[in-house]
Amino acid sequence: MILTTLCYIEKDDKYLMLHRIKKKNDINHDKWIGVGGKFEKGEMPEECLLREVKEETGLTLLQYRYRGIITFLFNEGEAEYMHLFTASEFTGELMECDEGDLKWIPKSEVKNLPIWEGDKIFLQLLEEEDDFFSLKLRYDGDTLVEKKVERYKRT
Repeated sequence: MILTTLCYIEKDDKYLMLHRIKKKNDINHDKWIGVGGKFEKGEMPEECLLREVKEETGLTLLQYRYRGIITFLFNEGEAEYMHLFTASEFTGELMECDEGDLKWIPKSEVKNLPIWEGDKIFLQLLEEEDDFFSLKLRYDGDTLVEKKVERYKRT
């Protein structure tokens, strides 16, 4: 089982997106995604989030929300459980990322970029829902073959 975080940092109706073009053998090669990465031993999701955002962008998050958990299933390889966050307040200066190119993209244009089919689903949920959600995405190679969502009302 792989544990990861992913964050969509928001500013001026744009998301900070990472075009993954620099790492070799990258499952996300040439895709656009938010920022985040794998847990280190003993980290809770929020600790992983803050560390990964700082490492990849140079930014320190001041305000963020835990929005959902995504279960990725693949024909080959381990299942991945990705903790999904959004963030709207931060400090620091954007730096160069060693995994790809960072760019502020208008939210309305993100779905037109080369992104995973399942990412379109959770990006839509981020825009439409205020509730926490759990989403299962099953892939056969690069093809999305199953999706299931559960929503949890905030009290």
